[in-house]
Amino acid sequence: MQNQSNPVNWFEISVNNLERAKKFYGAVLETEFQDLDLDNTKMALFAMSPEKPGTGGSLLLADEANPSADGTTIYFSCEDCAVEVGRVEANGGSIVFPKMSIGEFGFVAQFMDTEGNRIGLHSQK
Repeated sequence: MQNQSNPVNWFEISVNNLERAKKFYGAVLETEFQDLDLDNTKMALFAMSPEKPGTGGSLLLADEANPSADGTTIYFSCEDCAVEVGRVEANGGSIVFPKMSIGEFGFVAQFMDTEGNRIGLHSQK
């Protein structure tokens, strides 16, 4: 595979309740969403800018999409992941593990969202 950039260019987080998930992620990550309806699929796109690094993604409500704690883990970039993980429980989620060092690669934390997905946070400090 020839690749001129990072391998991921989009992600979708499956949800059972789109409004509850938007409220949770909006509070934890301090972000806004743009709603998009496509036939039998509803999406809430995370605020994104093509001029900034990283990838875009959305919350996804669809019959064939099921939240899971056992599959792929998406990590959101943060300035200090202790801040975001500190907002999780107050907004209905639970902490899998708090901020911990991964040596020269920075710090990570993981949480369970309101939909049953295991999500990660990553920061350099």
